[in-house]
Amino acid sequence: MIKLTPVERSALRAEAHALKPIVLIGEAGLTANVLKEISLGLDSHGLIKVRVFGDDREARVAMYDTICQELEAAPVQHIGKLFVLYRPKVETTKERSTSGKGLREVTIVKPSPSGTKRPSVTKVLLKGNERVTQGGNIKRAKPQQKSSKKSALGSK
Repeated sequence: MIKLTPVERSALRAEAHALKPIVLIGEAGLTANVLKEISLGLDSHGLIKVRVFGDDREARVAMYDTICQELEAAPVQHIGKLFVLYRPKVETTKERSTSGKGLREVTIVKPSPSGTKRPSVTKVLLKGNERVTQGGNIKRAKPQQKSSKKSALGSK
């Protein structure tokens, strides 16, 4: 479980004030799927609110402690049926594949119309079906034409 100083806890409470609960715990209680959703919310947001629909205060306190211990989250605040939990975000980096028809970055250099000024340089992301023309314009590649005669021969 993460330990927070009172100053950090106060700052997180202030930040959580405007948040809406992203996980709701119903009558089934704290199931594995609910824990998974809370963990996903903590990974993506860092600071979340959880609402419990139960009237038993001792059960809510037990849920709060269980969530904090199992998910290694810091307890920020427990007011009534709302829990505020904090865990640092998980930084994920997506690696782009260099092969295939995904996005690719292209530098376009256009000469100035008068010829006396510097050329304009722009970097553009192109999709797989786009190409840059000789004049520096972006055009969508035309789909390959299908021959009706060849398709008729292939189906026999």
